[in-house]
Amino acid sequence: MSFIGLKNYADLARNPYFIRAVINTIKFTVACTLLETAAGIGVAVYVNGLRHFKKTMRTILLLPNLLPPVTAALIWKIMLSNNYGIINEFLRFMHIPVFNWFFDTRTAMPIIILIDVWQCMPFVFLLIYASLQTVPQTLYEAAKIDGANGWHEFRYITMPCISGAVVLCLLLRTIDSFRMFDKINILTGGGPANTTATITQFIYTYGIKSLKFGYGSAGAVVMAAIVLLLSVQYIKKSMK
Repeated sequence: MSFIGLKNYADLARNPYFIRAVINTIKFTVACTLLETAAGIGVAVYVNGLRHFKKTMRTILLLPNLLPPVTAALIWKIMLSNNYGIINEFLRFMHIPVFNWFFDTRTAMPIIILIDVWQCMPFVFLLIYASLQTVPQTLYEAAKIDGANGWHEFRYITMPCISGAVVLCLLLRTIDSFRMFDKINILTGGGPANTTATITQFIYTYGIKSLKFGYGSAGAVVMAAIVLLLSVQYIKKSMK
């Protein structure tokens, strides 16, 4: 063995595959985190306001999150198959153009984001819904007496009371989305044309498949550093 210093990191900076993987990972993380948090807040507020069937709605909404990620990916891979997938068959029946969803550069990443939102939004919903139970109802009663409408109640009462839970959801979903591997590896393997390649896919390709453990480990260190920087920002905000 020979000591090479920071050569692996210098090679990473010149590797177009790694640069593309970092950009894709950031895009994927931002899109999934914002969509899942926004959808989770909206669904939690809606379910919390229901007078009937609350338990049924909670059970149904939590089902996707109970599936292992590999199982969820395989289910969607079958449903979106170009040859026998039920979704393309429905589109053909409706005389709508079909797509090769996981091998089209226009649809591969959006579909993976959609699948991740479908499976992980219930986690955000659960945390936000639990936080909503701690909001004093007297605040809403006082707001109604003052003439506040539904939007005012949400903006000035609900959001300030659950802001800590929202920041926690953003932090957890950012970390989890940034290390996404299983769905992407099963559905696209980083393709087509590296449009869905992520840092974890890069680490797997070089560190496991190509047996370049030092090079793959350098990519893992960079990923850990980025996640740490994002986490510090969230934690600082939550402490304020």
